[in-house]
Amino acid sequence: MESIDGPFGLQFLKIESSQVYLGTNKGGWVYASERPMHRVELPSFMIMKDPMTEKQFAEILGKKNDSSELRDMVTNDDVQLICETLSSHFEDEVRRPTQSEWKACEKLLNLPCGWTELLSDEATGNHRGANLDGRPRTGEMIGPLSGHRVSQSAHPTKENVYFCVNTPGDRPLPKVGFRLVVSPKREGEAPRVPDNANLITNVKSELFWTTILGIIPSFTIPILRGFESYAIDGWANLLFGGLCAGFVTGAFWRPRRPIWGLSEDGKVIHLKD
Repeated sequence: MESIDGPFGLQFLKIESSQVYLGTNKGGWVYASERPMHRVELPSFMIMKDPMTEKQFAEILGKKNDSSELRDMVTNDDVQLICETLSSHFEDEVRRPTQSEWKACEKLLNLPCGWTELLSDEATGNHRGANLDGRPRTGEMIGPLSGHRVSQSAHPTKENVYFCVNTPGDRPLPKVGFRLVVSPKREGEAPRVPDNANLITNVKSELFWTTILGIIPSFTIPILRGFESYAIDGWANLLFGGLCAGFVTGAFWRPRRPIWGLSEDGKVIHLKD
């Protein structure tokens, strides 16, 4: 992996263009916040192998600090100031990595156990409306949540085990730091995952699978056990029980949902599994 020296002692890794899949296509409603799965097309970019240190942070701002400890207690405004100061040293955009950029080089990056790293994407409820070209997802949230960011959090004791979490970026927090990427500036409107699911298709699918997995077994079981009369006299109870059973199965299993991505000519399409 090519290593590139940057200003103020910053060390970058050169990451080649790639495709990254984010989210899940599992159909159960417990996975709703992780859907839809989508493929992000990333251009080549540079990323810091390690989060920013106290010394690097101070030098960029023209101050003195010889500590090699990682810089924490930072806010979105602090990071923005750093990026603006560094922008004169690069032709490309300087910012925190997006979730897709971080995922593309996860195995190459260092993040100490117990630390959390702020990314550039706003913390939204799911992946609907996500950008498919790797640029940051911002400007969508209002109120207190507008300051929250998607983050990567390292396991407290196990190395190289990370979790995707939401972290407030509008107030300083201990062991919450950041690193930077230098990524090409995107022009024009970002290609995005559609904002809304196909409601009619989802309702039809839910009715079908609730009937197959819940209602039909609810009536079939008493008939097979010799209680045909109850299947008639107690139809209301069996129907209610079947609906409940179908609802429970829907929590964990439904057919896999479509995966979104870009075609060769840049159109947003469903990808084949």
